Amino acid sequence: MSRATPGISTILIAVPVLGRPQRAAPLIEAVREETTVPHRVMFLCSPGDDEQIDACERAGADEVTTVSWESGPGDFARKINYAVTVSSEPWILMGADDLCFCPSWAENALECARVTGASVIGTQDWGNSRVIAGQHSTHPLVSRRYIVDQGTIDEKGKMLHEGYGHQFCDDELVATARVRRAWTFCHAAEVPHLHPDWGKAPDDATYQKGRATLYADQALYEARKHLWLGR
Repeated sequence: MSRATPGISTILIAVPVLGRPQRAAPLIEAVREETTVPHRVMFLCSPGDDEQIDACERAGADEVTTVSWESGPGDFARKINYAVTVSSEPWILMGADDLCFCPSWAENALECARVTGASVIGTQDWGNSRVIAGQHSTHPLVSRRYIVDQGTIDEKGKMLHEGYGHQFCDDELVATARVRRAWTFCHAAEVPHLHPDWGKAPDDATYQKGRATLYADQALYEARKHLWLGR
């Protein structure tokens, strides 16, 4: 059984998934082993991804939700934003099914939030060089109050801008939080990212889909920079 307690969970671990059913059970096992803070895991599936949906249900997630739209550009951000709207936890981890969790990751992240007053807490993924240096976070822990009161640079109530195909939505989140002085990085909140770019997982169609819009995503990020840099 998950250590999550319905109704009084502190952290929602929101996990968009697509076409990677073999990762559902290991993700749940990793969460159960190392997350002692009250929490829930919500898998967010795409319609028709039946093998994935079945694997998520069999893995024993606290909630398995199938969204109403077809998978396409912006799917990851849309799923994260949807998870925010159908939950109530005060903190949301921008999760993924290729994460692992180290002991006390959640306690350490929440302690960083308490000490610094930050609302966007960078976790250590031990893969991305900017993350290892404490300059970025691919899977931050974000305060619900921050999302509701401030949100993205131009949309309250959303954690991520949905215009990106896949990449750079995390960059915008962190850059915006920095400008608002709402960001901190917690080296002790270790959430390793088991990604093929770091040689920690095999490549697959879902990763390839995410890379397909790299240049368009980067161009959009550059085009939107003025929105937060002008504040």
